[in-house]
Amino acid sequence: MNILVIGTGMYSTGRGTSAYGTILPAIVEWQRDYNTLEKIIFVGTNGNNSNELKAKSDDLIADMGVVIDISFLPESGIKDSFAYKKAISEIPRPACVIIVVPDHLHFQVAHDCLNADLPVLIVKPLTPGLLEAQKLVDLAEERSLYAAVEFHKRHDKANLMIRDRLQSNQLGDLLYCWVEYSQRKSIPTEIFKEWADKTSILQYLGVHYIDIVRFVTKATPIRVMALGQKNWLLAQGLDTYDAIQCFIEWRSLNGTLFTQTILTNWIDPESSSAMSNQKIKLVGTSGRFESDQKDRGIKINLDNNGIEQPNPDFCYEFTKNNGQKNWRGYGIDSIKEFLTDIDQINSGLATIGELKTLRPTFSEALISTAVIEAADQSLITDNSWVNLTLEVEK
Repeated sequence: MNILVIGTGMYSTGRGTSAYGTILPAIVEWQRDYNTLEKIIFVGTNGNNSNELKAKSDDLIADMGVVIDISFLPESGIKDSFAYKKAISEIPRPACVIIVVPDHLHFQVAHDCLNADLPVLIVKPLTPGLLEAQKLVDLAEERSLYAAVEFHKRHDKANLMIRDRLQSNQLGDLLYCWVEYSQRKSIPTEIFKEWADKTSILQYLGVHYIDIVRFVTKATPIRVMALGQKNWLLAQGLDTYDAIQCFIEWRSLNGTLFTQTILTNWIDPESSSAMSNQKIKLVGTSGRFESDQKDRGIKINLDNNGIEQPNPDFCYEFTKNNGQKNWRGYGIDSIKEFLTDIDQINSGLATIGELKTLRPTFSEALISTAVIEAADQSLITDNSWVNLTLEVEK
């Protein structure tokens, strides 16, 4: 099985950091388990990064003790914003594509991949707008292709506990949900500087917890309102919101209503003890569930480094007894699940129809996309409530 990864940035390869990202180690871990991968191609736009990324991937493979063929395109010295189009049609043909590009490029890249009859996994969000998202859903269904969104927080043990408590009715009727989710200033000003003004903190980050509420409740959003502030980032030359507060009213399966409040920002101090500060609370008629998803119970304080609170549950490298490295966490599990799904579909052990109700497919992602679009509309219409009319599967 051959895999194409479109995008070679931080989340894909750890480019610009000393780490390896999430996509790269996850693929290598899947190869350790199944040993059926033949060739992996990562394609970006700037070939000047390719040699450095190849050396990084070789180091990772050696540390993990896994045999796998990984290459990077375009070649050194070549810059090509459409290099992925050539890679899509190259032999050997990929069995699937993982898309890890800036939000505003999601539609075109995914559209090109689906038109080439390739199954797709795309990092969240599906698209910034509902019209483009629906076109991708229709295209995937027309061509009978498996297409999913990489909502890795569905694999977080803390969120699975929330789901179990809600679906067993231990919290009673849900009344409200409160979320706080933020990241350091270096995300918009350094790591995503080239496209930070083409997205928003709610679209890029807050969308995770919109999807999580859908995942744990199967509820349907019925109206949305948002407020936002442009202060610090605007002064840095980036025309995007420092913070957005989004309010969503949901209808539960039993017909009762509950609200979700999402507080997001990406101007946390660089001295923050973790890249992401994330918390969620849910209150029902029979109890409450609170989850501090930044504080995983670990604090490290080293000379010159300050206090660090790592999240070993997301994407973390561990050393085995034989000295080799392996990677674990819900970020790893999300990628491995998709690759397993592709393998089982190709082997006749699973069908797209069966997976449609179990995975965050493109059609399921219409819900979070609709909320993001409604929030954008609210922000430009004096923070008015925007009603949603969605036909969703229960």
